[in-house]
Amino acid sequence: MSENKGMEKASLHELPVITDRMTFLYLEHCKISRDDGAVTVKDFEGTVYIPAASISVLLLGPGTDISHRAIELTGEMGITIVWVGEQGVRFYAHGRALNTHSSLLEKQAKLVSNNRSHLAVVRKMYEMRFKSEIVSNLTLQQLRGREGARMRKLYREQAKIHNVEWKGREYNPDDFFDSDPVNQALSAGNVCLYGLATAVICSLGCSPGLGFIHVGHEWSFTYDIADLYKAEFTIPLAFKLAGEKVNDIANVVRRQLRNEFSKTHILEQMVRDIKYLLDDEVEESLMDIALWNNHREFIKNGISYGKEIDV
Repeated sequence: MSENKGMEKASLHELPVITDRMTFLYLEHCKISRDDGAVTVKDFEGTVYIPAASISVLLLGPGTDISHRAIELTGEMGITIVWVGEQGVRFYAHGRALNTHSSLLEKQAKLVSNNRSHLAVVRKMYEMRFKSEIVSNLTLQQLRGREGARMRKLYREQAKIHNVEWKGREYNPDDFFDSDPVNQALSAGNVCLYGLATAVICSLGCSPGLGFIHVGHEWSFTYDIADLYKAEFTIPLAFKLAGEKVNDIANVVRRQLRNEFSKTHILEQMVRDIKYLLDDEVEESLMDIALWNNHREFIKNGISYGKEIDV
C-alpha cells in the first residue's frame, strides 16, 4: 500500500504575494475538491482546474460542496474561505484570514485605541463621502451633521425621482414586514452590503468589531465600511424598485445588488478603501514572525537568546 503524503506546505516566501493572485473567486452550485496543487470545480458542464497559487479568497455560495482535501490545500496555500449567500450578499462564516501576519489587525487596533488616530480615521471616512468639497476644517460634530443632511437630501431626491412616498427611515428589526416597501428594500439591500463588507474585512484579517464611527458592536467596522457605499448602491436601487412596485421586493433587491456588485468590482474597491483608511503599505506575504522587544523595532524569531542572561 503506497503512502500518500500529499503536497508539502509552502513557506511564507514561496507563496505568491497578494497582488499576484486573483482577488476573489466566487463559486456556487458545484463540487470543489483538489488535484495536487489545483482546486477542482465540478458542475453539470464539466470540471475546471484552478491553480491554488492564483487564488486569494474563495467565496462559497449556495449549493457548494467542498471536500476535506480541498480544505487541506487552501490551508497550505493561505487561501481564505468565506461562506456567503448569492454573489456574496450574505456573510455566514469564514475560515482563516488571507494574511499570513497580523500587521493590518494590529494597525487597526492601534488606530482605534488612540483618540487622535481614531479621529483621523473618522475624518477620512467622512471626507470620502464629500469628495468634491473641502471639509478638512470642519469639526467632528459638523461632519456628522453634514453627513446627516446629505443622507436626508438623498432620500428626498430619490423619493421625488421615483415618485415614492417617504416618511423617513423606519423599520422594526424584529419584523421585516412591519414597514413600507421602500424601507423593506433598504433593509434588504443594507444586509447584502453588510455581508459583503464583513467578508472583505475578515478576509484581510481585520476585526469587524473594531469600528471608528460605529463602536461597541460586533459589526462596528462592518457598518463603517458599508456606509461608504450606501449612497451609490442600496439607496437608489431601493427607491427605484419601490417606485416600480415590484413583488417580493427583498429578493429582487438581493438579485440586482448581486449583479451590480459583480459588475462594479466593489470587492476590490473595498480592499483598497480599507487599506487606505488603515494606512496599510505592507505587502502581506513578506513578513516573518518576530518577537516583541518593548521598543519600536522587533527582533528575530527562532533564535535562542539564553546566552544574553545568566541562569
